[in-house]
Amino acid sequence: MASKIVKDICHLFGFAGDIFSSMMINETMTATEYSDAELVSRTLSGDRDAFSRIVSRYQILICSLAYSRIGHLGQSEDVAQETFITAWKHLGLLREPDKLRAWLCGIVRNRIYKSLQRERREPVHAAEPLEAVHDSPALEALPSEQTITREEEAILWRSLERIPELYREPLILFYREHQSIEHVAAELELTEDAVKQRLSRGRKLLQEEVQAFVEGALRRTAPGHAFSGAVLAALPVAPMATVGVGMAGKGTAVAKSGLLAACLVPFIGIFAGFAAQWLMFSGNTKPERRTKRIGLIFTWIVVLTFAIGGQQVVRYLGHRFEWSDPVYFAAVTGFWWFYAMVMATWIINIYRQVQAKYQVAEATGKILEPAMMPLKAGTRAAVVGGTHLMLFWCVIFLAWQTHDRLTAEIIAGLMVVLGIWNFLKLRSLTGMAMGLAYIGQVTSCCAVMLAIFNLRFDVWVAAAYGISVAELHDRMPTWMVPLLTFVLLIWCGMLLALTKPKQHKSLPT
Repeated sequence: MASKIVKDICHLFGFAGDIFSSMMINETMTATEYSDAELVSRTLSGDRDAFSRIVSRYQILICSLAYSRIGHLGQSEDVAQETFITAWKHLGLLREPDKLRAWLCGIVRNRIYKSLQRERREPVHAAEPLEAVHDSPALEALPSEQTITREEEAILWRSLERIPELYREPLILFYREHQSIEHVAAELELTEDAVKQRLSRGRKLLQEEVQAFVEGALRRTAPGHAFSGAVLAALPVAPMATVGVGMAGKGTAVAKSGLLAACLVPFIGIFAGFAAQWLMFSGNTKPERRTKRIGLIFTWIVVLTFAIGGQQVVRYLGHRFEWSDPVYFAAVTGFWWFYAMVMATWIINIYRQVQAKYQVAEATGKILEPAMMPLKAGTRAAVVGGTHLMLFWCVIFLAWQTHDRLTAEIIAGLMVVLGIWNFLKLRSLTGMAMGLAYIGQVTSCCAVMLAIFNLRFDVWVAAAYGISVAELHDRMPTWMVPLLTFVLLIWCGMLLALTKPKQHKSLPT
């Protein structure tokens, strides 16, 4: 009797009895529950079983979100599979592994949008009329192993489509998550009280005569082991890992070191820039060098706090108010434009102050600050190299992460050429003359970097979203980037014109 039950269960999920048994044994032996971050780390180090656990953990959520919008079981499971395959290919782009659930939800919503655009329909048109279902011949089996007939599916969606998505999503999840309010609240990041309220409202909106049917049908259409198997069977050989991660072994310590490297890689430019500016003051006298390095530390703290803190505020607001992708894109673009405006204003102000002092010094013949000796060739090379790496690393990193390798190589080559040119320009300069030349070096690099970003940003963003550039232009207000760049250039031109120091003919000594 027990053997018959096992075989029936295996037949239900589309697996042979020995595979099912081995999976059950493996789950029994593995008592440890890994966090999302640990599973991401293990996956990036080559552990396919870790990704299988990710699929098992979130397949109900992802399939339910897709079904709630698309209204067709087969297509919703196709979209869910595409979501996990996209996640496997681009897992190296996930900068915050503990935000895996939110990242997957973002991917599935993008895939849903793409599916609906491709079909040129809205979800309310997904279910056929019941009369057509009765008269049509039986077609191929659903991905959910024919646990529900086409007629039942039509009734199910006709009952659910009248409910607003706000109440439909938690209702679908509730019955697929074994009627657990706690699980639904965790998956949708809501309070349990909010889930209870939405479930109550959703049930009232359901027609009484189909409520029992809907509850049972949702239980039977929840994805099972067959879905995980189908996803894993469709995966490429290895996920897209960040630099150094693909070489990591399967051990826990190595996986953690790979994750640490993945987190540190984006900050290479920051480290190089700080080191370059630290070395630049080595030509000052000891008291002057100490004062300037303290100021350097304070400046970097303010700049990084502004950048990272501001980005986190935008992300929190987007999550808090459930912004759509276009609104979130506009908010992020607006923040970084404001950040660039502030930084440009600050740099121009410093440049004009140094320029004014330099002109006064030339006119009076006085030295207004302690003399700074020319930098040694090695130190000068480190200063120039670190500064250029700081300015160009972000665009090189973006191009490389989105598989735009040719552009990344072109940018790296351009960085080297500009670095050699600026290295020669700084030769034998001292004091304020070196300061002016260094600011000019930073400005020219920023202009080049801004031009590159405007030319390639849509390609990189489209690759990150897993859509075409044409689709990105249809969905996102991409026109904001060139427009705001133009505004930024006008702002910088106005500042340079308004802050231009007066020429000093000659002053008495």
